[in-house]
Amino acid sequence: MSRRASDPSALAGVPHGLPEWKRAERLQQRAAATGFEWTDPQPVVDKLLEEIEEVRAEFVAGADPARLEDEIGDVLFVMVNLARHAGVDFPRALRHANAKFERRFRQMEQLAADDGVEFAKCSLAEQERLWQRAKSAERQS
Repeated sequence: MSRRASDPSALAGVPHGLPEWKRAERLQQRAAATGFEWTDPQPVVDKLLEEIEEVRAEFVAGADPARLEDEIGDVLFVMVNLARHAGVDFPRALRHANAKFERRFRQMEQLAADDGVEFAKCSLAEQERLWQRAKSAERQS
């Protein structure tokens, strides 16, 4: 008996061994094939905002770790869906975001050194100013 015969769900056979972002994408694709799909990205953005609000509410309520994990998981799941709707390769977008963060962070450290200060000893407000300088410099180049 095939797996599909023993489990008639549209989600049957989506491997558990996939990276979780890829499994989320496959689950969403399977659900979409049944018609459980938004027709444009705006409702996905709305859902993302709803899920982010739920994360914020958990922090306000005292951030029970299990609830917070659940809500952040929902945000990540919706982010995969948004990338899928936008035709964006999720891991590539994350790689680019990581590279951008690393470039800017290294630039912040260099700017602090150029100013004669140790980055780790800067206040968060000073670090934020350095971040904005690094971001501005990157955009101008």
